[in-house]
Amino acid sequence: MSLSVSGNRRLMVLSPVFQTLLLTISLSAALSLAAPPFEPNIQPTVSTSVAVGKIHIDGHLDELAWQQAGRARQFAERYPDDGTQPPVETEALITYDQDHLFVAFICHDDPELIRATLCQRDQFFNDDAVGLLLDTFGEGQWAYELFVNPYGIQKDLMWTYVQGEDRGFDMIWHSAAQITDIGYTVEMAIPFASMRFPAGDVQSWRLDFQREHPRQSAREYAWSGYDRNDQCYPCQWGRVEGITGVQAGKGLEILPSLIGYQTGRIRDSLDADSGLENEDIEGRASVGMKYSLTSDVTVEGTYNPDFSQIEADADQIDVNTTILQRYPERRPFFQEGNDLFRTYFNSFYTRMVVDPLVATKGTARWTKTSVAYMYARDEASPYIVPTEERSYTRSLGNSDVHVLRALHSLGNNSQAGVMATGRNYEDGGQGTILSADANFRLTSTLSWLGQFVFSDTEEPEGVDIRSGETFAEGRHTVDLDGETYTGNAFITELRRSAEHWNFTLDYNQVDPTYRTQTGYDPWNDQRNAFIWSNYHFTFDEGLVQRITPGLWVNGRWNYNGDRKWQHVNPSVNVQLRWAQTNFGIGYTSGSETWSGVAFDNLWRWNGYWNSRPSDRFGYYLEMAVAENPALFSIARGDEKRVSLALDIKPVDNLIIEPNLDFIQSKDNSTGELLFEQTIARMRLRWQLNKELSLRLVVQHNSSENPPFRDEAVAGNFPDYHMFFGGKWEVDPLLTYRVNSFSVFYLGSTHDYRDFNAAATGTSNLYRQTARQYFMKVQYLFQI
Repeated sequence: MSLSVSGNRRLMVLSPVFQTLLLTISLSAALSLAAPPFEPNIQPTVSTSVAVGKIHIDGHLDELAWQQAGRARQFAERYPDDGTQPPVETEALITYDQDHLFVAFICHDDPELIRATLCQRDQFFNDDAVGLLLDTFGEGQWAYELFVNPYGIQKDLMWTYVQGEDRGFDMIWHSAAQITDIGYTVEMAIPFASMRFPAGDVQSWRLDFQREHPRQSAREYAWSGYDRNDQCYPCQWGRVEGITGVQAGKGLEILPSLIGYQTGRIRDSLDADSGLENEDIEGRASVGMKYSLTSDVTVEGTYNPDFSQIEADADQIDVNTTILQRYPERRPFFQEGNDLFRTYFNSFYTRMVVDPLVATKGTARWTKTSVAYMYARDEASPYIVPTEERSYTRSLGNSDVHVLRALHSLGNNSQAGVMATGRNYEDGGQGTILSADANFRLTSTLSWLGQFVFSDTEEPEGVDIRSGETFAEGRHTVDLDGETYTGNAFITELRRSAEHWNFTLDYNQVDPTYRTQTGYDPWNDQRNAFIWSNYHFTFDEGLVQRITPGLWVNGRWNYNGDRKWQHVNPSVNVQLRWAQTNFGIGYTSGSETWSGVAFDNLWRWNGYWNSRPSDRFGYYLEMAVAENPALFSIARGDEKRVSLALDIKPVDNLIIEPNLDFIQSKDNSTGELLFEQTIARMRLRWQLNKELSLRLVVQHNSSENPPFRDEAVAGNFPDYHMFFGGKWEVDPLLTYRVNSFSVFYLGSTHDYRDFNAAATGTSNLYRQTARQYFMKVQYLFQI
């Protein structure tokens, strides 16, 4: 008994320690039972019903309809972490009425840390934002992506399986947002008239709600959980159920516009003192119409449209390039059904339709099959002549363009399609393309795609391109002299897309007589093969978030079997959990043959650093040194290249975007200059309110290419300054935008050239060579 009492006393003395330990264990056990480990939603479902009462899109969620709306909770981090619980809470709400789909977000956060920009629609890139992703047909081939930032600014995109996100897509919808004491709230109203979805009384759509949360890392959260080893992006979304009795875009849209402009051009492009000659003030009226016959079928037409762009394309480094540059499409007419016209070869490049007098288009989307057709009467028709090492272009006046496309879903995120295009030139000549393509999802990570294209060409006559040059082993001339021939192109590709290991195996070929006048194929007479692979090493903690080593190997041969080039490019990229920083370094070695001259032991070192230390400042820097061929001098050069881009936001409604691109090459043996180009561009955006903005673009492009300058000095290239030398562009613009289609523009463009560009040892002599004042107003009527 005494021993027992003594033992009990010792327990009593130690009992506070044991009690604390037992209490900790008990609380931990209780918490673990009460709060199971966080798990993301896997293909969740949200049910909704018709809104009770009206909803005013003002960013305040105080209507009764929101209290009874369907609710989506438990967002999971999608990037950079995988399926973990986010540091902030997000809730999405969804309801509808006869005319609109309504979506709202409640985003918890410290309001002092929220990043937001007051800007034009589509022009925020590093803001806090929320998004609705919607695949109405459920085939995983295309989807709407609608985002809103805390100022209520919209950004809409079209996602397609072939091309990914298209930032040129626009649609009519409404949004508003409010920054609150607990974060911010967002409201969206998407008219069913702006959408396409299957006919039927009951709708079941794939969708996801996402939130962008940029801080030290650019974090993304989503309502649906994602498997990074499943390459079908929309297949992993959730669904919305309960939407009944609604109809997709039916009715008539009319988009009239009025353009007024006055142009001045230099009287004599060879005489700096000739001055500007002002043309008469001119006006141009145009109208576009879109009518939805049913929820599945839409037709669209435009007469005398102004297809010029309000902002000129940013110049690209092209001083050592032998092919035509490719620029993005921004013209609204080509947005409806744009996803249907895309193929792996660029069989239809919409910017090949330059200045149409009239254009029509029809699209039809059914459950598994989609069809699109476009016709245009182009009054400034380009003609591209591709060869083995370069491309040439001419403008041939009027032509008729036809494009027909059909796609069919095979299920399991697979599809097959056909395309036919034709261009007939008024003064003779035509080009026809027939194409078949397919992509098959073999496993969750593996897919195969392919395309075969047949071309039939009848050249126009009497157009000199390059006298004496031939192709296809001398059977045809590069000049347009009425020759006829057929050709083909082919691509096959195996892709693996997964969380860690990714690769692409590709083979494609374009024969010497393949030619398209509706697409972008600037080279022919080539067989290409490449292998690309990388591996993501991810780290849950620490400064380094991801390290990605990669390898790219490629080769090109002509149809005679001569090797044109081969390259091996190992690289490594690093992503940090600090200031949204990414950096990388790569090395390329290889050989190339140009104009029959072989360049062996070529090499290139390049590195980049991309960072955004704060909401107010971001930058991108890239540098490279190399030994590469100068393609016009046919000489080996020591090459240097620098690119720098800054994003400066002193206040939320003012953005300054200066950037610089520089490239220079000097002869490897003599040190003489082979080529040089510098492009300095500054874009200033000042948003006065959500509708009114001012923009100024100033760009300087200075390039020198001695072979062409020598021709100019000899008198064979007298207008050298119009293509090389120094060029200034100054473009101010005032914009009042009601929505993506109803807008008023008032602006001007000013071009200057250095008339002493071809002379050595002389000062610059800049003179204005062109100027235009313009006004444009357009307004969308929806009936």
